[in-house]
Amino acid sequence: MLKIAWKFIRFDKAKSIGVVVGILISTFLIGQQLGVFFFLSGLMGALATDVQSDIWVVDSKTNDVNQLGRLDIRNLRAVQGINGVKEAFPLIISGASCNYKNGTSGAITLIGVDASQINAVLRPTAITAGKTTDLQLDGAVSGEFFEKKNLGGEIALGTDFEINGKRAFFALQTKGFRGFGSNFCVTTIERARFYSNQSVNTISAVLVNLQPGVNVNDVVANINKNITGVRAWPAQQLAASSVKKILSSSGIALSTGTLIIFALIAGFFIIGLTMYSSALDRLKDYGTLKAIGAGNGYISRLILTQAMLFSVVGFLIGLMLLEGFRRGVANSGLIFSFSPLVMLGMFSTIGLISLSGASFALSRIRSVEPAAVFR
Repeated sequence: MLKIAWKFIRFDKAKSIGVVVGILISTFLIGQQLGVFFFLSGLMGALATDVQSDIWVVDSKTNDVNQLGRLDIRNLRAVQGINGVKEAFPLIISGASCNYKNGTSGAITLIGVDASQINAVLRPTAITAGKTTDLQLDGAVSGEFFEKKNLGGEIALGTDFEINGKRAFFALQTKGFRGFGSNFCVTTIERARFYSNQSVNTISAVLVNLQPGVNVNDVVANINKNITGVRAWPAQQLAASSVKKILSSSGIALSTGTLIIFALIAGFFIIGLTMYSSALDRLKDYGTLKAIGAGNGYISRLILTQAMLFSVVGFLIGLMLLEGFRRGVANSGLIFSFSPLVMLGMFSTIGLISLSGASFALSRIRSVEPAAVFR
């Protein structure tokens, strides 16, 4: 069957190339849109997952890590007294405006944390230059490599700029520590208060790490039961809630889904019409097969085998193009990857498109009479 299907494919190279091109275009467009969607959705909850914390304690009305309310500092002491808590430390997040040496200005998101807990916010793998201890220097903040265009174009260590009219400088560089629409700059909690003019009695969140063997959900329930005005979230749940809220209030999911649907429709009709046209050109060949004893079942399997061969070839070529795109945009900070499950889903989708498109040809071939070969 494979041998005969391959001969049919080679017989009309132009139309075979057309089918493969339709499949690889669908593969590339679907993968591209999924990759961008995965990247953006990852940023939406990145703060909750990047910071090394088991539990986030935030304002009772907060369900998005990118929009934290204000907490009284006394909540920190209350959380520290909950059974199972190994450590709890405060976090301040505040917006600020900056003026840079090249004459530009922009907005940043200041993240302030106790000097002893900076390593919990900035993982060693995210640091490309400088040390976390350097953030204890007067005026020191971190700068993100992929956001340097929004940070005055220069984040070299020692580069001066102003935060809310007050002197600051980049003492540490990160790579990949980013948020959704936010330029994260990490510093000590005292300096974050200084730059944002916040009271020493307010914080944005309490981050909690648990003792070994303690159940996260039990501690979360205990905090929510015993401390009023706050809500405790497991880090992963807060990240998921943040993604859900942003997707529901923006058009990102709708636009991505629409583009994927159009890629599926385009691939379906390109493949279907090309295979239908190819079938019309080879009616006598299929008539010959029927004349020598091949039934409609055999002809159907032959057509579907061709469709699956097209799927494999087109998917592999589209995957190579997609990998080139992925590596190219990674240099600009658009970083994504596909799990084996997603890859399997993409191939299954492409295979379904090809088999569905082959139905155009099947409907015509089944009506061919063996006598057609003599006409």
